[in-house]
Amino acid sequence: MPLHIYDSVKKEKVEFNSIIPNVAKIYVCGPTVYDDSHLGHARSAIAFDLLHRVLKANDYEVIMTKNFTDIDDKIIKKMNDTNKSLEEITTTYINAYKADMQALNILDNTIEPKATENLEGMKEMISNLISKDIAYKTSDSIYFDTLKDNSYGSLSHKINDENSQARVESNLEKRNPSDFALWKFAKTNDVSFEAPFGLGRPGWHIECSAMIEKHLAYKNEEFQIDIHGGGADLLFPHHENEAAQTRCSSGQNLAKYWMHNGFVNIDGEKMSKSLGNSFFLKDVLKSYSGEVIRFYLMSAHYRANFNFNEEDLIASKKRLDKLYRLKKRVYAVEPSDLNKKFSEEIFSALNDDMNTSKAFSIIDEMIGNANDKLDVNPKDKNLKKEIVANILFINDILGIGFNDAFEYFQFGIDEKTKTNIEQLINERNEAKKQKDFASADAIRDKLTELEISVMDTTSGVVWEKI
Repeated sequence: MPLHIYDSVKKEKVEFNSIIPNVAKIYVCGPTVYDDSHLGHARSAIAFDLLHRVLKANDYEVIMTKNFTDIDDKIIKKMNDTNKSLEEITTTYINAYKADMQALNILDNTIEPKATENLEGMKEMISNLISKDIAYKTSDSIYFDTLKDNSYGSLSHKINDENSQARVESNLEKRNPSDFALWKFAKTNDVSFEAPFGLGRPGWHIECSAMIEKHLAYKNEEFQIDIHGGGADLLFPHHENEAAQTRCSSGQNLAKYWMHNGFVNIDGEKMSKSLGNSFFLKDVLKSYSGEVIRFYLMSAHYRANFNFNEEDLIASKKRLDKLYRLKKRVYAVEPSDLNKKFSEEIFSALNDDMNTSKAFSIIDEMIGNANDKLDVNPKDKNLKKEIVANILFINDILGIGFNDAFEYFQFGIDEKTKTNIEQLINERNEAKKQKDFASADAIRDKLTELEISVMDTTSGVVWEKI
């Protein structure tokens, strides 16, 4: 079936048709780099990485863009608290974020713009809005006049509620309660930049609009890009405000489709640092591999809110273990053509708004059938080659199953222990060469006592933690 995605604005699944055939331009709101990434960042990254992979499987050239917000109130507070420079803080957390994404097997982005490197585009957009009297100046900021945009609220279908910026940014100088800051004038100990309308720094919303216009926008189309994505919490006010700025500045709609992933809850509560229940990804990665976390977070549909708990994470790992135990049974086998029925079923599930639950159940069935057939005929080379091809397909389209089958089961073993294990294996190999099988068996017993299982293959000796 053709690719269908859920459009957050239309609130229904729609068939995806790109603005330009076979090219998909995507912009996903990235992190504000003042701290380490948490499970919410991981959920969003994995959701849109899956979209990236599914689009590629549908033969699209994907231009995936994710920004870094590297100027913000939280970053300035971090600077004041730590006496570190803006660049020191943002570079540290950008590098940490990228390392976390690599651990989760996230495909590289095509473009990764930083706010501080795109200030000129923001100033130009703000100047344009001022010239149209859609933006205006107060004593503290340049504001966007939401009443000048007849379509304001059409994205999220709300303008003000108790959580809106109207309450947060109460200012008697504003024309309307829902107006939002495009440029914040400099304060004491603030990070600021020169602009025609005053020394200051950009508001959060203008950053994304300006970066999309500079790096991605089609100039003569109704829509600037194909898909704009992010967490569900960004729909209002952030994405609503982005859409308004772009619409009023350029006369174009920002995105043809809008996609949002659900929240991550910790034991039933929405992740929140104020509640003290926000799990940093780096801490979870100490106990579980990035692939296990990826598999677990994909087990629920990307739009659903996700209740994260360790009991379910462990159960999810055991499910992934089964894929790797099958991979062990076809170790060092070259692939043939994959099973057409299997690949078509997976493809159909993922083309249905990335239905990972269905895709995973198809994989479970494939694993069970493959093991049954190998039990009957363990030397069936054609079957083994097909299994390898199926696993490679899973790797490409879902980003799982990519690790070495034995190294996967070595996670959590420290380097010193690994060195000791490798030394014992080398001693066993030497004993076997000398036909000293008693010593070789004794070393194997010692490895078993260390809860290490060894397997002799045509490619050499491999081992895993039992």
